[in-house]
Amino acid sequence: MKNSSPSAHPFAQGQWEELPPLAIPRSHCPTTVHGGRIYGFGGGGPNFKSLNSAIVYDPSAGCWSTVSDMPTLRSGAIARTVNDAIYVIGGGFKQPDGTFRFLPTTEIYHPDRDDWSRGPDMLMPHDYPAGALLDGHIYIMGGHHPDAVVAGPQTDPGFEFCERLDLQTGRWEQIAPLPTPRFALDAVVIGDRIVTMGGVAFTPEGFNNFDHTEVYDPATDTWQRGEITLPWTAAGHGACLVDGHLFIFGGYSGDGISDHAAVYDIANRQWHHLPPMPHTLAAMGVAVIGHDIYLLGGWADDRREPQDFFWRYRF
Repeated sequence: MKNSSPSAHPFAQGQWEELPPLAIPRSHCPTTVHGGRIYGFGGGGPNFKSLNSAIVYDPSAGCWSTVSDMPTLRSGAIARTVNDAIYVIGGGFKQPDGTFRFLPTTEIYHPDRDDWSRGPDMLMPHDYPAGALLDGHIYIMGGHHPDAVVAGPQTDPGFEFCERLDLQTGRWEQIAPLPTPRFALDAVVIGDRIVTMGGVAFTPEGFNNFDHTEVYDPATDTWQRGEITLPWTAAGHGACLVDGHLFIFGGYSGDGISDHAAVYDIANRQWHHLPPMPHTLAAMGVAVIGHDIYLLGGWADDRREPQDFFWRYRF
């Protein structure tokens, strides 16, 4: 891991715990928290078949249960909690003929009623984009290129298109495009800006994983190169913020799927190693409750089948 300090940062003194596994292994599962419980929707199941089952984990009971199925089979979507609703946006699935279908679909889950309603379609389909919630808008950034439905990821140049949903008006609007087209990126909100990180795309130089960040300013609708560089090239990694610290986990790097974990102290501008994850992992769901970070599902180093992993990092 480059540009990372082995010093004894308090957040780096945590431990990984293996929790009750998922009943159905799944990767690329959009994940969010509502009411102190973790929700996962769909994802890619065994034999690359996309799922529509919805699951919920209650930390106080220590077990998984199911809720009403999502109306659409899909993986690689984005889930965000907005007040008493959960928005699940985009994603896609592999069709019987081997081609992919990428979706503009928005569906809204209502935990209190355990039912679904339809939300407004995006302007463009986005599969495996980055997502963020900021100031009454849900942002969707990049993803697989809409024309990459036949050849698949290895020749996908990535998508630069970005848009946001105004939650008050229910309308999507286009925003400035990503400077670097890519898919399998992640994003966090730091202050009043959105920081996108990592990802992958086919470029004239080959199939490239990225380690840089690009920062979006909603006030000016502009992007700039971020000051943060990831400690490894990463695509399909997990990311979250806890108490002014950026955590990242695993993902595809230049030498395969990694078990790396690190925390970035934003105030001091320094990366610190975390204990390695229990296994190599990419395309996992990430959830935060208090100071506990949960990772669910994903792909391991063989990339052939999704996993039933469910881990907690506690410090």
